[in-house]
Amino acid sequence: MKILIKNLKLYTILGLVAISLFAACSKDEYYVDGGLANPKYDGTMLDYFDDKPRQFDTIAQIIRLAGMEEQFKTAEMTFFAPSDNAIRRLIGSYTNGGLNRTLFDLNLDTIVDLSDVRPEIWKFYLDRLIFSGKHLLADYPQIDFDLQNVYPGQNYISAANTIANIGVVFNDARSADGQSVLKYLGYRQINFTPFYNNSTLVNGGNAIKVSSSDIQPTNGVIHVLNYTMHSQFSSLNYEILEQIIASRR
Repeated sequence: MKILIKNLKLYTILGLVAISLFAACSKDEYYVDGGLANPKYDGTMLDYFDDKPRQFDTIAQIIRLAGMEEQFKTAEMTFFAPSDNAIRRLIGSYTNGGLNRTLFDLNLDTIVDLSDVRPEIWKFYLDRLIFSGKHLLADYPQIDFDLQNVYPGQNYISAANTIANIGVVFNDARSADGQSVLKYLGYRQINFTPFYNNSTLVNGGNAIKVSSSDIQPTNGVIHVLNYTMHSQFSSLNYEILEQIIASRR
């Protein structure tokens, strides 16, 4: 009985060691980009949004309301995509801000359904996020909000003929011992700053960070905007607000 217990303990220890080694190898393979994450999507941009209704059901509806289905199927472009949560925050309510709070305060009709907004306004909203050609993270220049005279990002003209500054923040990393800061050697993240009336100051407070980049359907590139840490009304939303107010007066 003692021999059996000893053998069982030995096998258990060896098994745990094997599992640990397998987990470590798997983690290392993924960490060094062993090809496990595939950015390619075998379908159009609109197919991609339709295929992920939990995150993009609302944006797919807006594309159709704006009459832009064909463009999102065939045009070669880069699109900075808001998630459904971003659209919900944009519309808001009379109690928690957003477009509806402003419309309510002005005694104007609020937005109950996405179709309550005119198609040309939705088209303008989307066009501000569309840029001609395919642009991956590696194609954008560096931006350092504390050193913009050296790393300013770059201004780009959208399909709506508005301007946005787009740049990649090179974050810092720590040395293995945690004692030293390794400048610009950390993860990289696209920052998107749409200009309000083409005059917005470019800084970390105005920039919208990209949460997922380089998604590649057959007709372009999708970068998903992260609104979780962004203000209720970014410069991206002021002009659409103005158009909705004008359409209700």
